[in-house]
Amino acid sequence: MKFLKFLIVGIFFGIVMYKSEAASWFRIYEMFHFASFHMYGIIGSAVMIGVIGVQIIKRRDLKTVENKEMHLKPKHPGIYRYLIGGIIFGLGWALTGACPGPMFVLAGAGFYSILVVIAGSILGTLAYGILHKKLPH
Repeated sequence: MKFLKFLIVGIFFGIVMYKSEAASWFRIYEMFHFASFHMYGIIGSAVMIGVIGVQIIKRRDLKTVENKEMHLKPKHPGIYRYLIGGIIFGLGWALTGACPGPMFVLAGAGFYSILVVIAGSILGTLAYGILHKKLPH
């Protein structure tokens, strides 16, 4: 029962993603061809909400759910890891037509072929977990 509120928020998020067509392959295709502002508007509004949320966390004395102090660690500077990671993420997004959030929305909507993509992303995460100490960071 402790995680029921997170399940409810996740279900709500999935419904919003599906209804806003953020999980639509056609909308993602349009975005990569610069044919529509739809996805850029969704992504831009998400970035702005994230920026506002981080600023609120930094400026107020907010606590976590467990009533502990919240800390945001600064990111280490570096261009190559962000560039390479972004290219890999973008290629995967373009090839599959879905980024990680909408993959689960598509599975919930009954597009079961996305389960192959989900399995590949889980295997990729597992491979990174095994190899991350040997990779340049």
